[in-house]
Amino acid sequence: MSENTKIEWCDHTFNPWTGCTKVSPGCDHCYAEGWSKRAGNKVGKWGPGAPRVRTTPANWAKPVKWQANAAAFMAEHGRRQRVFCASLADVFDNEVPKEWRHELFILISETPDIDWLLLTKRIGNVQAMLPVWWEDPTAWACGSPMGNVWLGATITSQAEADRDIPKLLAVPARVRFLSMEPLLGLVDLERPRPGPDLDQGGGHKICQPWLIQSGIDWVIVGGESGPGARPMHPDWARSLRDQCASAGVPFLFKQWGEWIPASQSAAARLANGYAPIQEFDHLDGHRMHRIGKKGAGRLLDGVEHNGFPGGE
Repeated sequence: MSENTKIEWCDHTFNPWTGCTKVSPGCDHCYAEGWSKRAGNKVGKWGPGAPRVRTTPANWAKPVKWQANAAAFMAEHGRRQRVFCASLADVFDNEVPKEWRHELFILISETPDIDWLLLTKRIGNVQAMLPVWWEDPTAWACGSPMGNVWLGATITSQAEADRDIPKLLAVPARVRFLSMEPLLGLVDLERPRPGPDLDQGGGHKICQPWLIQSGIDWVIVGGESGPGARPMHPDWARSLRDQCASAGVPFLFKQWGEWIPASQSAAARLANGYAPIQEFDHLDGHRMHRIGKKGAGRLLDGVEHNGFPGGE
């Protein structure tokens, strides 16, 4: 599914800089922070006041090469390339120099034939950090505002959904998506958006539309991997699968993570040939086995879900 990255939902990753600060429970076991500690002093650090490190000119040249290859990629795959921007950082990090972000936005506007996936845990920062020309059609090589931008918010809990989805919906983008990884609890996207009832005139009011029906184009769900990974209850993932099906929203199940329901672990180990279970845990009445990310796989009730916007 991916070309130059192991991430299931994109073809390339591009990091304009590295380094970040933890801002939510979903950051507790950040894989990028672990990577930075192993990489030493040449990369950005984690934490308030820690330096962000800009990547090399050679790295910044890669999207230009992908743009040049856009027609060939389309001919081979029948779709546009997807680039996950800032897998080791956050585009909307307060501590990133404004000039770096401005140069990134220019790069995005000048590569109109690749889709840029901007995923952030700081969706509340986005409006204030966009350039003044963001919605100006003449500023985009693709001829339309945000024609190649997919904007996503990381949502790990109901509280984050209620707080951050309205902020995501307020920002113009061609595609808006949710990355619900690591999923840390049950999330109801079929509840009305927070806010007062909508005035329909003549004294009539209706409640806010459901969160998932307000402009969400795609939902990615996954459990946590790596050291200290927290198990994901199977019903949390099933509920979001069913909500997406009901609303007609593409659903991608990225992974179980380290843990898998005990009822599925034997079959997973038999199919994938991984070592016997080393640990187990109980989660709200469900017994979960820890067999590792590769062993656990990405089948939800025996089905691989690979939904993408546009029916890809």
